[in-house]
Amino acid sequence: MEDALMLLSFSLILLLPLSLIFFLSLIVRPHSLKVPIKGRHVFITGGSSGIGLELAKRAAIEGARVSILARNQKKLEDAKDSIRLATGIDVSIFSADVRDLEAVMKAIDEAGPIDVLVCNQGSFVARELLNQDLEEVKFIIDVNLIGTFHLIKTVLPGMKARKDKRPTSIAIMSSQVGQVGIYGYSAYSASKFGLRGMAEALQQELIAYNIHITLIYPPDTDTPGLVEENKTRPVLTSMIAASSSAMESVEVAKISLDGIKSAKFNVFCNFEGWMLGVGCVGWSPQRSSIMAFVEVVFASILRLVGLCYQWSWYQTILKWHAQNINN
Repeated sequence: MEDALMLLSFSLILLLPLSLIFFLSLIVRPHSLKVPIKGRHVFITGGSSGIGLELAKRAAIEGARVSILARNQKKLEDAKDSIRLATGIDVSIFSADVRDLEAVMKAIDEAGPIDVLVCNQGSFVARELLNQDLEEVKFIIDVNLIGTFHLIKTVLPGMKARKDKRPTSIAIMSSQVGQVGIYGYSAYSASKFGLRGMAEALQQELIAYNIHITLIYPPDTDTPGLVEENKTRPVLTSMIAASSSAMESVEVAKISLDGIKSAKFNVFCNFEGWMLGVGCVGWSPQRSSIMAFVEVVFASILRLVGLCYQWSWYQTILKWHAQNINN
């Protein structure tokens, strides 16, 4: 009798999560699919260095026709040479400032129909808002957020009108500070949090056209931009950002491209990013019933983990100010 009760209890314990996974498999949207890139046009902004350059190399190796866009013509030419040296493949280059809608429209018109758009351009300066000029704030938001609007607004008519009805993709490079605000990143976080709202709304607007949004959240990544940022980064920003380890741009590019091809809505690049993603998931779209199960079960636990991190960060801030400001 006791063995039968134990077997029944075990069966019920097993049945509950399986039933939840089955239910989630019926309701998660959008459906799971693959976005092919071989033989298709992949257009990458911020493609002259860092993550964008590595994405361009990887996409070219996988058989895509690649175009890269950036502001600096010389850096674009150097990037083209670097890609040719690494892959033996030529890419197209376009010089434009994403803040300039007419320049973006001209570049995309010259590039031709785009199957995968990667909005990877970014400007980031770590500085307390009190010490930050508002023109710098406006520049960050214009590049990161408004520039992404310019790119997507320009590409969408061609994507929607394409004769090839295979799935296409718009990938947007956010940041882990687009998941949680960090000391010194008030302007940068505002621009990156804005991308999430844009992406969630756009996926609803575009799903009927088989256009799929991917939002990528890299941590600190070893790029020329990070080197420049570190020159002026507040001490407290570095202390708090150290809770998430830095990554190599090659590794972030691989994870990003795999996420794009799998049409994932959220792409997290390391374990800390995954924890933030589950803890901050809110009402984001989800294609995987297994990941939806993880989110449902672990979101509250990771909220507790997040509160512990916040406690640690605030303790660090207050201790640093006590030692350095009041003395």
